[in-house]
Amino acid sequence: HVQLVESGGGSVQTGGSLRLSCAASGITFSRHDMSWVRQAPGKEVEWVAGITSLPSLFRAASYADSMKGRFIISRDNAKTILYLEMNSLKPEDTAMYYCAASVGGQYCSAPYLIRAQEKGTAYWGQGTQVTVS
Repeated sequence: HVQLVESGGGSVQTGGSLRLSCAASGITFSRHDMSWVRQAPGKEVEWVAGITSLPSLFRAASYADSMKGRFIISRDNAKTILYLEMNSLKPEDTAMYYCAASVGGQYCSAPYLIRAQEKGTAYWGQGTQVTVS
């Protein structure tokens, strides 16, 4: 049974920081590319950041343009946890944040991750709410 459980969300003031975590079980975590996506009320799902399953020496992290320089994605394969450190938060960062696990696909694409989830080839958590005011 695959489970991705996000935590660490909350309410912060503009300019503040939060660290989100995503604890994974039921998958071979080290073999999955991992992503963070978010959805604000009334808006489409937006890809936030992704990190490959490659060994640390070759591992690549990618970010949406509006997150570059503010967010840091990382993973601990031994603990099977994905992280998202968010700094200099803005009101427009307010959203439900989800982690997603996928293999061998377009892990930097929200539409791909949505389709993959529907097909059962990607896994999503239930989300954690981030509110910036």
